[in-house]
Amino acid sequence: MSEVKLAAETRTEFGKGAARRIRRDNKVPGVLYGHGADPLHLTLPGHDLLLALRTPNVLISLDIDGKTNELAIPKAVQRDPLKGFLEHVDLLLVKRGEKVNVEIPVHTEGELAAGGNLLEHVLNALPVEAEATHIPEAVTVSVAGLEAGASVLAKDIKLPAGVTLAVEEDAVVLQVLAAQAEESAAGEAAGDEAAEA
Repeated sequence: MSEVKLAAETRTEFGKGAARRIRRDNKVPGVLYGHGADPLHLTLPGHDLLLALRTPNVLISLDIDGKTNELAIPKAVQRDPLKGFLEHVDLLLVKRGEKVNVEIPVHTEGELAAGGNLLEHVLNALPVEAEATHIPEAVTVSVAGLEAGASVLAKDIKLPAGVTLAVEEDAVVLQVLAAQAEESAAGEAAGDEAAEA
C-alpha cells in the first residue's frame, strides 16, 4: 500500500466564508480526528490531496505545520456535485500496527460460462479489518466458468495475510443471473398485455 506525504496547516478560521477563501487558494479544508484527541482543523494542498485520493484507502502522512507528523486515512470526502472538486475531507488518525475497518474494492477477472448470463455485484466493496499501514488496494475474484445461479460468498474470497473479513462470512458478494429468465419474463408480460387487449 502506498503512503503519501502531504504538508498540512492548522486553521483557526471556520464557516462558509473561510472555506471559500481556502478553496480559492487551491487548498481544501479538512478535519483530523481519532484516538480520543480533540479534532484538529487543517488546510491541505488541493491538487496533491486529489491525486492521493485516487488510491482507495490511501495512507496519508501529514506534516502538520512542519512540527508534527501524523498518519491518517480518508474517512469522508465531500465533492462539489457538478464540478467534482474537493470541498472538505475528514481524516481518521491511525497508528502503525493498529487495525482499522475499511472497505476495499472488489475486481473480477475471467469470463462467465457461455449463455449470456449477467454478473451482479451485490457488494461493490468488501468490508475488512486490516493493519492501517497494510490495507490492500483491492481484491480480485475469478468468475471464470461460473454459471447462472452461482454466487461468490465473502468467505470464498482469498484475502492477503493479516486481513480479515468485517462482514458475515455467508454474505453474497457476487452472483450470476440468468439473462434468459429475465427476457422470457418480459416476453410473458408483453403476451399477457396483448391477450388483454
